[in-house]
Amino acid sequence: MRRRDLLLTAAAPLLAQSQESRRELFLDESLVEWIRGAELRLGTPVEKEVVLKLDRPHEGPFSAYFTVLHDNGRYRLYYRGVPEAGNDGRPTETTCYAESADGIHFEKPANNILLQGQPPFSHNFCPFIDKNPRATTRYKAISGIATSGLKAWVSDDGLKWRALQEAPVMPATKLPMFDSQNLAFYSESENCYVAYVRQFRDRVRSIVRATSTDFVNWSPYVPLDLGGAPADHLYTNQLHPYFRAPHIYVGIAARFNPKRQVLTPEEAREVGVHPDYFKDTSDSVLLSTRGGDTVSRYFRESFLRPGLGLNHWVSRDNYPALNIVPTGEGEMSFYVNRHYGQPTSHLQRYALRTDGLASLHAGWRGGELLTVPVLCTGANLELNFATSAYGGVRVQVLNEDETPIPGLALGDCAEMIGDRIARNVKWRGDLKQQTGKPVRLLFSVKDADVYSWRFTA
Repeated sequence: MRRRDLLLTAAAPLLAQSQESRRELFLDESLVEWIRGAELRLGTPVEKEVVLKLDRPHEGPFSAYFTVLHDNGRYRLYYRGVPEAGNDGRPTETTCYAESADGIHFEKPANNILLQGQPPFSHNFCPFIDKNPRATTRYKAISGIATSGLKAWVSDDGLKWRALQEAPVMPATKLPMFDSQNLAFYSESENCYVAYVRQFRDRVRSIVRATSTDFVNWSPYVPLDLGGAPADHLYTNQLHPYFRAPHIYVGIAARFNPKRQVLTPEEAREVGVHPDYFKDTSDSVLLSTRGGDTVSRYFRESFLRPGLGLNHWVSRDNYPALNIVPTGEGEMSFYVNRHYGQPTSHLQRYALRTDGLASLHAGWRGGELLTVPVLCTGANLELNFATSAYGGVRVQVLNEDETPIPGLALGDCAEMIGDRIARNVKWRGDLKQQTGKPVRLLFSVKDADVYSWRFTA
């Protein structure tokens, strides 16, 4: 099936469901026919406050594998607590919990241990809110290592957890090794559970995928196709449905660089890092996929660099937590494990503009992007955009053969100026006449960024 036929087929069910279509972000070239004078530009995270200090006796320098769930106005934070270095799955590992009303100020209960005394399942306990309409429990999780396999857990309230069954749902195996933050979720677009787990492939840390209809019986593992991207060590993948466009899975993945040492032994002693944890470095990169076994690494550069300070240039530092969540008007956040292996270990928040993982960007000379044919599913086209005082954005609507539609050409479009999370494009003509038809969109951008678009009623 040709790419444009696939896209139209995928969009067709939306006509029966709603006049509002899926939101699209500029994360890759899957909807791009061509781009001239413009570029897809990676977003820039803004460093914010420390949201959690790992200062309890059962937490400490080697706490890791954080998951943040945005749950009906409440933010639930789950993570591994362990105060000392050692083997995976040791008895001192615990599953810990904190909570927040705003995603910024987190508080720990007096006893914040949810799971202990069941090694190795606190090593990488990773929960999610189950969106399956047939689910009988609202919360699910997986955890385990190579020798145990991955066990499934369920909870009614997100606090009291029980094993779904004693046997692992993904049995013990040499490949994949499971020795990382393995994750799962229910995909509303694929109508099944999806798991992304860690394995070694050709001596490189990589990702495989499996699916299930019941969360118990899983398909064979399929290695992810990264489209020719470098074989970097992806320590955690953190893929999850983006909260404003759940058909797109995004991941701020930890990229590990073994034996790339930055600190001298003297500097390592100065920051107080464990002597076995300063001879590697890591940062993060952006992944995206629309399901299946293909994942885009369109942006090869780092999404979040380690930054200033020797504390950030140690082994297994800078690992992002699972999930991007909304934290304010026009703002979303993700969280990063910092100062790993050090007494000052903590979780730090980073902010982005809503939909601001990437954008269509053009400078003052201007540029254009033409989409492949997409199905028009509404009477309006909504943009998330920002311009300079002299910049602007216009959109032209064309037929499949790239002929402009009268009344919807560039000359018919009112220039969009300003900074808006959601604003409808205005033309002399009526977009409603194209509802249900395949069209192309030509974005004309000058000294501006467009972050997302969608058709609306």
